Amino acid sequence: MLPAPPLIQAKAIVKRFGALMANDHVDLSVAGREVHALLGENGAGKSTLVKMLYGLLQPTEGTLLWQGAPFSMRNPAEARQRGIGMVFQHFSLFDALTVAENVALALDGHEPVTTVSERLAEVSRAYGLPLEPGREVWRLSVGERQRIEIVRCLMQSPRLLILDEPTSVLTPQECEGLFATLERVKAEGCAVLYISHKLEEVRRICESATILRHGKVVGSCDPRQESAASLAEMMVGSKVAPARHDRLTVAGEVRLAVNGLSLPSPDPHGPSLRDVGLELRAGEVFGIAGVAGNGQDELFAALSGEMLAEAAGTIRIDGAAAGRLGINARRLMGGAFVPEERLGHATAPAFRLSDNALASGHATNSFVRRGMIDRSATRAWVDHVVKAFDVRKGPRDPEAKTLSGGNLQKFIVGREILRNPRLLIVSQPTWGVDAGAASLIRQALIDLSRSGAAVLVISQDLDELFEIADRMAVIFHGRLSAPLDTEGLRRETVGLLMGGAGFAADTVDEAA
Repeated sequence: MLPAPPLIQAKAIVKRFGALMANDHVDLSVAGREVHALLGENGAGKSTLVKMLYGLLQPTEGTLLWQGAPFSMRNPAEARQRGIGMVFQHFSLFDALTVAENVALALDGHEPVTTVSERLAEVSRAYGLPLEPGREVWRLSVGERQRIEIVRCLMQSPRLLILDEPTSVLTPQECEGLFATLERVKAEGCAVLYISHKLEEVRRICESATILRHGKVVGSCDPRQESAASLAEMMVGSKVAPARHDRLTVAGEVRLAVNGLSLPSPDPHGPSLRDVGLELRAGEVFGIAGVAGNGQDELFAALSGEMLAEAAGTIRIDGAAAGRLGINARRLMGGAFVPEERLGHATAPAFRLSDNALASGHATNSFVRRGMIDRSATRAWVDHVVKAFDVRKGPRDPEAKTLSGGNLQKFIVGREILRNPRLLIVSQPTWGVDAGAASLIRQALIDLSRSGAAVLVISQDLDELFEIADRMAVIFHGRLSAPLDTEGLRRETVGLLMGGAGFAADTVDEAA
């Protein structure tokens, strides 16, 4: 008896965008009931390839086969009819609609929202991905939004599930839930094509891997037989060194002082900041750990000037009261800010990189002279950031949305660091970036601090905080723990704080 053909195959797939060869004669084969990793640096061609499998793009050359038979798809609706579901790295949700309404829009057919709501609750409960169907999306954490994307795919009973960086916005607990879900869908006969830069999780859950570099397949392996370092080396083509982080012996003057910061959350269901206090000194990297949805967004908004404090002296930058000042005023005081969400918050997706640089830097970068925009200066600044942070793109000044997630992140972080700020506040700095880019960004944050700046990093990645932070604190339901020196600090201690241990009983009760 002949063995069953692979569920899906790509043979000699080529995709060109003008002069750019995004995929260069790529071969890929995914068997049924297999969790297959697709690995590569940012810009290696991974997202382009899976978009062709999902019908969003059409191959320039080559053949796609489904269970051994050639096929083509004109659009994602045909892909879904065939049994292919995809969860994208960037969310495709309408903030003003409820969870159920967003799911109903994505399902083919005219199923009533009430029926969709019932099925959604059942599927989310069965797969351990809890959701409230009637809740508006704008009220949800990024982790909960990721659940919506996954659950609405599962509601279509896919035979192939494509996941593009699914854990980049999930907490460790949510990751465990996702891994259990993948084991279940695999047991039910579904194959999974898994894109991730978190190589330890790839080693844990994937049985095979295809590695892309510069649009070409450069190898395949069983990731369970490899180390994270060897996988990274295959992706990059050379060894990836961890960030160099020398022990901080003497911190400088206080750059950022926060005292008694209390602010209500704009989200009725979100945590309000309560009596937050911290001191951030020149020369140090200070980390903020915590489970998503415990006040990280509110803290970033308060420190960046998106939300104003009730009293000006609640937040001080280099000793000057800043609590009632907006973002540009804080930038003029030496502040720089990198929000969590790349598209829509850190950049306007349809704007070119130069226009995005102008929007964030017009107050400090001399892009406007005598009321006129200096276009050559904005484009030269983009060139500077691109070169310094190895941002890979097509044309000189593309729209932000055309960059891969990791390359856009390098651009956003780079444009702030290269301003040489005295204070940098960054949220989730390496969300969705490959090992090489993550190492570059982390080293840049350390180097900036050691040059005399103060760097505050809000991150859900504990490994990242232990790698780069000199001190850290945990945020839990709007309160901040006492700072902890990372030297000799145990992860278990931080984990307990993330769960509420050590916080006041009223905070834990309210969180529950």
